[in-house]
Amino acid sequence: MGKAISETLRPHLVTIQLEANTQEAALKEVASLLKSHPNMSNFDGFFTELLLREKLESTCLGMDTAFPHARTDHVKNLVIAAGVSREGILFEKTNQTVKLIFVIGTPKRMVTEYLATVGALARLLKEEILRNKLFSAKTAEEFLFFIAEAEGKA
Repeated sequence: MGKAISETLRPHLVTIQLEANTQEAALKEVASLLKSHPNMSNFDGFFTELLLREKLESTCLGMDTAFPHARTDHVKNLVIAAGVSREGILFEKTNQTVKLIFVIGTPKRMVTEYLATVGALARLLKEEILRNKLFSAKTAEEFLFFIAEAEGKA
């Protein structure tokens, strides 16, 4: 597999209290954390593709989580940002409330890395104990510690 989630996600790419209360605003708030990422070559293009992908099929996984993502050439390498909404945000297409959002961007050529990352996140987040820890994290560092701990890296 590629890098662990805890090696890709950094504190400045995590917001532990989203201000947004609509799906599109929440996606923008989390995705915007990637605007100045060195692997981001065209943020507006990336965000447009992210929204198009979400309209095509919801990225809600249930269990209060969503992985909005885009396979796009607007990023040079895999990028991830995360956000927590304590109140939850309604994802209209599935009528599900989401509290954990992981925005993922990956170049079209990196199919294997993309699948490995989404699979790893899905395996981690199926654990209710981890989700509860992430929902209640007080800092981005604590959020990342819980992920690293779940990956066996802490």
